[in-house]
Amino acid sequence: MEPILCASADDSEPLDDETFALLCKALGHPARIRILQYLKKTDRCICAKIVEILPLAQSTVSQHLKILKQSGLVIGKIEGPHTCYCLDKRKLDRFKQMVAAW
Repeated sequence: MEPILCASADDSEPLDDETFALLCKALGHPARIRILQYLKKTDRCICAKIVEILPLAQSTVSQHLKILKQSGLVIGKIEGPHTCYCLDKRKLDRFKQMVAAW
């Protein structure tokens, strides 16, 4: 398997208010927090593995992953019949810095 680039391209600029709000919204559900915790621990995985750790239907997990991808916290790459996901650690670090600055 080819490795996924698990970092955003530009992490030098601070997050704008809209992006910050989108990240906050993405973090506003316990299932999405669990997904992020799992991705942090495993560094990358396939959607089916995430479904195994959550008591949710595959379609529900996919919706949560979609929200996390839209926020930029998660990066996904299609690998054959599967999509492999990883945490964008740089985006998360930028978010943490903005929260700490408050």
